[in-house]
This record gives sequence, structure tokens and C-alpha cells, in this order.
Amino acid sequence: MAGQGSGGNVLAALASLFIPGLGQLLQGRVSVGAFQFIFAMIMWYFFLGWLIHLWSVVDAAKWTPSD
Repeated sequence: MAGQGSGGNVLAALASLFIPGLGQLLQGRVSVGAFQFIFAMIMWYFFLGWLIHLWSVVDAAKWTPSD
């Protein structure tokens, strides 16, 4: 059973905590993960990358696969 609160989502959220978008890659969402990684790198230039980091963690933790 994969979904919010599952072990896979917790692992993905922890991975996104270290590298934004990595958790989405672990979940198989390559385009979302790449977007979040690139967007975070751009935003760190303006010292706002932490917002994207938090978004990435919450997105990985709350994601539920569609059937």
C-alpha cells in the first residue's frame, strides 16, 4: 500500500530534504523531480531556494500514486 505516510513516501521526503527533487525521482516522477531541482538551483541564487526545498519535501510526503 503506497500512499501518504507510507515508508516509501517517508524515504522520498527525506531524500528531497537533502537534494530537492530526489524524492520525486525515487517515486518515478522524473519530470517533476527535474523541475524542482532546476528551480531550486535558480532560486538559491536569490536566497529563496529553501522554499523550493520545503515544497519538494512536502510534495514527496503527500504524493499518492493514481491507479
